[in-house]
Amino acid sequence: MLLDFCARHSLAITNTMFEHKGVHQCTWHQDTLGRRSMIDFVVVSPDLRPYVLDTRVKRGAELSTDHHLVVSRIRWQRRRLERLGRPKCIVRVCWERLAEPSVRRTFNSHLRESFDQIPREVGDIESEWTMFSVSIVNAAARSCGRRVSGACRGGNPRTRWWTPEVRDAIKLKKESYQVWLTCRTPEAADGYRQAKRAAACAVAEAKTRAWEEFGEAMEEDYRSASKRFWQTVRRLRRGKQFFTNSVFSGGGELLTSTGDVIGRWKEYFEDLLNPSDMPSAEEAEAGDSEADSPITQAEVTEVVSKLLGGRAAGVDEIRPEYLKSLDVVGLSWVTRLCNIAWRRGTVPLDWTTGVVVPLYKKGDRRVCSNYRGITLLSLPGKVYARDLERRIRPIGRPRTRWRDYVSRLAWERLGVPPEELEEVSGEREVWNSLLRLLPPRPGPG
Repeated sequence: MLLDFCARHSLAITNTMFEHKGVHQCTWHQDTLGRRSMIDFVVVSPDLRPYVLDTRVKRGAELSTDHHLVVSRIRWQRRRLERLGRPKCIVRVCWERLAEPSVRRTFNSHLRESFDQIPREVGDIESEWTMFSVSIVNAAARSCGRRVSGACRGGNPRTRWWTPEVRDAIKLKKESYQVWLTCRTPEAADGYRQAKRAAACAVAEAKTRAWEEFGEAMEEDYRSASKRFWQTVRRLRRGKQFFTNSVFSGGGELLTSTGDVIGRWKEYFEDLLNPSDMPSAEEAEAGDSEADSPITQAEVTEVVSKLLGGRAAGVDEIRPEYLKSLDVVGLSWVTRLCNIAWRRGTVPLDWTTGVVVPLYKKGDRRVCSNYRGITLLSLPGKVYARDLERRIRPIGRPRTRWRDYVSRLAWERLGVPPEELEEVSGEREVWNSLLRLLPPRPGPG
């Protein structure tokens, strides 16, 4: 029937086109009765037939069945396609080691050496910033070290139970299987069975041990590193993430090339983040003597201490842990930078450059509006901006907390004492009921 079907449709069976031994042509075996047969075929169309280089049986492939693997090699003349979704080799600084006192001292020592070499006279803001950014990144790399992250050669294995012991046991099982295929003696069969049992036991023990270590690490993270704990929980709940390399244009056309996709993302975020009807900001009153005074190291220290750890770095690769680990010398360097920017009225280009990262929400992954964008900014630039905000804020309207606003209006309009609201501060239904009774909160000013 197969021959008639191939003859009617001009198809070719490639199993017998190439000269091989009988064991490399038979695809099914039954060792107890000594039977062999060819019942698995590779069938190709006429236009593909000239490109078939070889078809043979691979007896070494373990498929847990009495069928052997049939492999056909085909010459592909077109451009080699890139593997999508391939894990990347990323080398990163082990910044978490800055929590160790000895590493932090080494980090500040390297940074102090660089600070002693800068000229005392103040240069332009870009040159001053370049010296600081290069020095702090190099000091972090020298003191903390680097590591390869990702499932790649030399990186961290995704499969925790794949230990050297398991790898050796699997290797021994495969070697025993090859010996048994060659000689077919009872001793070889017994050796293969023992190696197979040993490999199965090694895998089971390694998996059990890996899950126990994972549970202990989760318990430790729950007590000491809650952020990492919840990140792991969310990652396990999401499951496997699927990525797409194509998006729809504004007119609904599917874009697949890398240049078109990047251009579409640029166009989308430019329209989203740069609206034409921007509200005019009220100018702050001038004349405050504090706004004209230089930025002090105490102000910079207070702002740096309030930075949240574990956040991503900006285009300058400076993480918040670098700034939070600075000693007096390092903080004085940051203060020097802020004062140069304050006096010159300009900031480095890196401080005004943001890296927009689209994060998938829900819906079609090819639609840009189904993503939300986060902008990664320079951390030293954030320190400078927050210091300016602290100086300007008292001139304008003070920042009001949402609950303070609701409490004040509840007392003025409804006669509810603030003390009673403090007692039910954790009851969300109470606050939602008050919001329905009170006027909306005015915009920030």
